[in-house]
Amino acid sequence: MNMTHGGFLLRTRRRLLTVTGIAAAALATAGLNTSAFAATTLSSGHVDVLDAEWDGTDLHLHVHDEETNTEYEPADVTLSVPAAGKVTNPGCGFLGSGSQVWLLPDTEVEADAAGVLFPGISTEHLTTGVFANNNVTYTLVSATRNSAATEDFSIYAGSCARWFDSDTSTTSFKSRTFGVGTHNHANWAFEEAGTYQLTFRVQGTVGGVTESATETFTFNVTS
Repeated sequence: MNMTHGGFLLRTRRRLLTVTGIAAAALATAGLNTSAFAATTLSSGHVDVLDAEWDGTDLHLHVHDEETNTEYEPADVTLSVPAAGKVTNPGCGFLGSGSQVWLLPDTEVEADAAGVLFPGISTEHLTTGVFANNNVTYTLVSATRNSAATEDFSIYAGSCARWFDSDTSTTSFKSRTFGVGTHNHANWAFEEAGTYQLTFRVQGTVGGVTESATETFTFNVTS
């Protein structure tokens, strides 16, 4: 399902800092509360997991919480997929042989009923006339579950129309092109519980020069 949203009059940017190593030690020594820098967890509502922006010089990828109109750096967010997301395997061949899968659905009604995320793929903040052919390409660069390469993740539309698939036995379903100024939804499927690290790249051509941004997104899938 594809949808196009109008621009926002006000767009909140929130940069939650992750403090590690020397910086964390310095804060602790200074007596500051480092818990204030903990990552945010999003577990329900409309969230654009892949949200591309162009600042006039560089492409960027953010996570945009549509519920609060808040923008996060991907490293600062954990996206939760609870046990409530388990559904009967719809029978798509690429979803494996298990009887159930964890699903973030492509309709808001289904997502709200299950109390899970309604994940989007957005180019709505990219304007026409900037990128060649007025489109950009999203690529699934890599996928791991519990730190090991996984074939247990896919994104598909409708019944079983694959957009992305982490299956390492094929080079297909790794990239998909979207027009700028659009808002897109599909089913995000996870075949096993665990912590997934999904690395995506967005790429487009500006003035004959290839521009891109790559980020890793964390999903915590619980049984």
